[in-house]
Amino acid sequence: MHALKKNRPLRRIVLASAATVSAVVLLLSLKPHASTAVAVGAPAIAPSSGSGASAGSGSSGSTGSTGTKTVTGDSIQTRWGPVQVRITLKDGKLTEVTAVTYPQENPRDQEINSYAIPELRREALAAQSAEIDTVSGATYTSDGYRQSLQSALDSAGG
Repeated sequence: MHALKKNRPLRRIVLASAATVSAVVLLLSLKPHASTAVAVGAPAIAPSSGSGASAGSGSSGSTGSTGTKTVTGDSIQTRWGPVQVRITLKDGKLTEVTAVTYPQENPRDQEINSYAIPELRREALAAQSAEIDTVSGATYTSDGYRQSLQSALDSAGG
């Protein structure tokens, strides 16, 4: 007679319990990706020359077409968290791009953005616009960075 056809309720109980415990452990080990982002760096600052207006999200201090202007772009919500950049223009030329907020909640976000953010900055400074390539492996961050950069450039220009 086959082992499973024997009347052994205790064996069935033990096997069912082990299967249930294994399933619960597997389900509990799955963790959803948190979408909380941590702000990095100092808060948005006013332009270094000209009016004393402070720059906030999507706003800028204006100094006319000459001088230095610092503008913080809109915070763009991505799948893994918000992305926001701050730009500095000197005499109308993009001289600095800083990622103010970007996903870095877990080690994987930190790993991806440790190479993506500097690459996006280099490309933005070289292109002098938001027309930059997506960094491989950081598609969502790249899209959010590009959108926030464009909003900062739009605010600075108008």
